[in-house]
Amino acid sequence: MTAKRPAMATQSNLKAAFWMGCSLACMILMTWAGRETTKQLDVFQVMEMRSLIGLVMLYPLVHLAGGFRAMSTRRPLQHIGRNIAHYTGQFSWLVALTMIPLAQLIAIEFTTPIWTALLAMAFLGERMTTPKTVAVALGLIGVIVIVRPGVGNLEAGHMIVLGAAVAFGVSMTMTKSLTRTESVVRIIFWMLVIQSVIGLVPAILVWRTPSVDIWPWILVIAFGGSYAHYCMAQALSHADATVVTPMDFLRVPATAALGYFAYAEKIDLFTVLGTMLILSGNLVNLAIRRKAAEPVEVP
Repeated sequence: MTAKRPAMATQSNLKAAFWMGCSLACMILMTWAGRETTKQLDVFQVMEMRSLIGLVMLYPLVHLAGGFRAMSTRRPLQHIGRNIAHYTGQFSWLVALTMIPLAQLIAIEFTTPIWTALLAMAFLGERMTTPKTVAVALGLIGVIVIVRPGVGNLEAGHMIVLGAAVAFGVSMTMTKSLTRTESVVRIIFWMLVIQSVIGLVPAILVWRTPSVDIWPWILVIAFGGSYAHYCMAQALSHADATVVTPMDFLRVPATAALGYFAYAEKIDLFTVLGTMLILSGNLVNLAIRRKAAEPVEVP
């Protein structure tokens, strides 16, 4: 016997926009804090401090959700697998953050939905339709336009963030499965716990005592990394993904502006054109989802 998922009590694009704005603010601040903290600290240490401090910051939501007892899960292996992929992606993203302009970093990161579509086809049985093929092609061409292999400006950072996008795609695919039985708070809780364990030894090996001036940035990256996910989930609770996701595209010009004003990073025409192609691929993906949308039934 199946039961329809309860209708959301407050469908509101305005509320969705508010929560998405909060998510965007968290992501932009985390990007800025990531650039600043990695000037002084190793990425392994930044990742570990982000997870441990983020776990403390998440406690109010854990408490509201029923406490630590409510965080118990029957799917530990899925959480571990998802967070190995997510840790790999986040680590690679932070490394690339120190190597290439922010506009290029965020543009290539936005290929994540493309890899998610390919992985969903390979592991979740979804069909590769013509529109999906177009979306993938646009994204890949966009990356090629930005990095221009063979022209002499291909940097390791480009390939590292591309690898991060693939890892994020794996993580998102596994998250889709987890959300069938796990709450958002529980998924974030286990993300922070598991990633704290994964990064503990590497962080100890490279540990340096942070200076006083770097601590505000550490707190910002911990808060942003934990609550960006929660705010995104809240936005999705008030509007469909096909409404919410395009709002996330604002992160591209916002991050480019951060690079320009905070670090004097120039934005060239190839980056703009490549970004437009990648976002066009994402829009095609969203159009597919909107067309296929229908009431969801759960056991």
